[in-house]
Amino acid sequence: MQIQVVKSKIHRVKVTGADLNYIGSITIDEDLMEAANIIQGEKVHIVNINNGERLETYVIPGPRKSGEITLNGPAARRVAKGDIIIIISYGIMDFEKAKLFKPTLIFPNEKDNTLT
Repeated sequence: MQIQVVKSKIHRVKVTGADLNYIGSITIDEDLMEAANIIQGEKVHIVNINNGERLETYVIPGPRKSGEITLNGPAARRVAKGDIIIIISYGIMDFEKAKLFKPTLIFPNEKDNTLT
């Protein structure tokens, strides 16, 4: 049996922008992507701490060391600059392997979204 489990999580980062006119996605500082083991184009689940909204989109890399977290396209309507969000990615694996699997969890500085 295969099950879906949390693969990666970027816990409590601040939204730095919302660009309604972009075609879609979430832009994430590439340093955060790398630290969280998330790749370009990967599907992610976004949980907005401020308003309870949940949505799914895909990732595009932002400039390194920028702290950028920008929701693009229609997703921009579900956040405001300054909101705190959690970004989660999932993987599918064998049930027995999943029992031993440890996800990559990162906890950036909420003030500037950097890794300390």
